[in-house]
Amino acid sequence: MNSTKAQVVVGMSGGVDSSVAAAMLLEQGYDVEGLFMKNWEEDDDAEYCAAAEDLNDAEQVCEILSIKLSTVNFSHEYWERVFEHSLAEHRAGRTPNPDILCNKEIKFKEFLEHCEKLGAEYIATGHYARIDNTNNHFRLLKGVDAGKDQSYFLYTLQQDVFSRALFPLGEINKTEVRKRARELGLANHDKKDSTGICFIGERKFKTFLSQYLPPEPGQMRTLDEEVVGQHDGLMFYTIGQRQGLGIGGEGDAWYVARKYLPNNVLYVVQGHDHPALFHKYAFVHDLHWVSGKPPATEFKCRAKTRYRQADQACSIEILGNDRVFASFEQDQRAITPGQSMVFYNDDVCLGGGVIERAEAERSLSAA
Repeated sequence: MNSTKAQVVVGMSGGVDSSVAAAMLLEQGYDVEGLFMKNWEEDDDAEYCAAAEDLNDAEQVCEILSIKLSTVNFSHEYWERVFEHSLAEHRAGRTPNPDILCNKEIKFKEFLEHCEKLGAEYIATGHYARIDNTNNHFRLLKGVDAGKDQSYFLYTLQQDVFSRALFPLGEINKTEVRKRARELGLANHDKKDSTGICFIGERKFKTFLSQYLPPEPGQMRTLDEEVVGQHDGLMFYTIGQRQGLGIGGEGDAWYVARKYLPNNVLYVVQGHDHPALFHKYAFVHDLHWVSGKPPATEFKCRAKTRYRQADQACSIEILGNDRVFASFEQDQRAITPGQSMVFYNDDVCLGGGVIERAEAERSLSAA
């Protein structure tokens, strides 16, 4: 790729990653501009609204790099395409991953379309991932920094997006990123990495969610139907959760094992390694394949059922109707409906989908 004077717009968040990404592209000869996206304003206040501070950081970086910075507001699009979906998932008892949907609908859809109107040839972000191009066939690869790799969050992107996207940080690690930022004199070189809900930030989860979904308290029961406590609402809990259950007594700690919506019951078990927390099989739906199609109707690969998990050996069977059946070599702890399962062949991200349900025993039921 001849980068000389090709125009690229970098999604500037005010953080160190996007800042160094912009600097690297300048060094590579691109004509670089920055774009700051504001995507949440429903309950901005002094406690939670970091957008003004982030914009100020982005402005300082762009001034040092001598590049133009524009702003855009996608709050309406974020609400309709990401947040309302997340609320519906919580209401249905699942645990969504809004960061993945945000990448698909906002960062690599609305952002890309907006930048095309600005005349940009490419967009870039500070994601730790790589894109491999062989004869205009694009592969999504893990970032070389295994501890920061973010390919898990990008599996929904399509070939046309990869043809226009750049991930400058994919070939370096976070330590090098912060080092480069210090050398450039960027004040955000030691800024804390962003956490919390995509574009919404860190919140007291129960308080935040309660603003949009009315809590429905109910019973906590053991698998033997013994009542051992009260929950605040099934939407506040996720499979494998330990914190916040408030169950006293002696013995091992308690963990969430299952949520049963019809009776509004939260089932809990004692012990981190309780058998009820482990499953070997899972149904996955809402599939996306980076190449546009699965490798085969049946294939072996490795998979993650959550972001920080090490890759796990498994076999995949295509069931049709946008579903697959995943069989793991080893039982997996806390496979959570609503979260994404992402498939890999070594460093290559094949694609993924949303976990529909987990099974302890093999079943090909279409139910």
